[in-house]
Amino acid sequence: MNIVFENLLFNGVFLAMAGAAVAALAGIGSAIGIGIAGQAAAGVISEDPKKFGQTLILQALPGTQGIYGLLIAFLIMTKIGLLGGDGLLDITMAQGAYIFASGIPVGLVGIFSGIAQGKSSAASIMLISKRPEELAKGMVYPAMVETYAVLALLISFLMLNGIQV
Repeated sequence: MNIVFENLLFNGVFLAMAGAAVAALAGIGSAIGIGIAGQAAAGVISEDPKKFGQTLILQALPGTQGIYGLLIAFLIMTKIGLLGGDGLLDITMAQGAYIFASGIPVGLVGIFSGIAQGKSSAASIMLISKRPEELAKGMVYPAMVETYAVLALLISFLMLNGIQV
């Protein structure tokens, strides 16, 4: 590998931007989870179109993981100067590695919790297909999964804020 390519690829800024990309991977879990819940919702709507609003609420719940990942990705890009107009900062490999690590919790947990929340939302959608008055109870189950996505967001946020650049 030539020196120019190595310097371009293996530096602190590249590692930090890779951390932003890892954080944004949480959107994968949201997309899959929303898809799972949407399949259940479509089945319920085919039987009773009046339940669209209730099923839509439950289908939307797994979308939060993608929002959390996007938030951390934006914070990382802002921290390194990619957003904001000041230009990229000259950060060390160690700083880049720390920033990369800060994107992992929200990205990784977001993938798995988004899928799990989609399954839980689908089950809750099936609940309201038979008992629409139980929507509030049905929202509790996916909300329990949400707890872990929020904890991962908090860990990523605290890690990122603890890094001096």
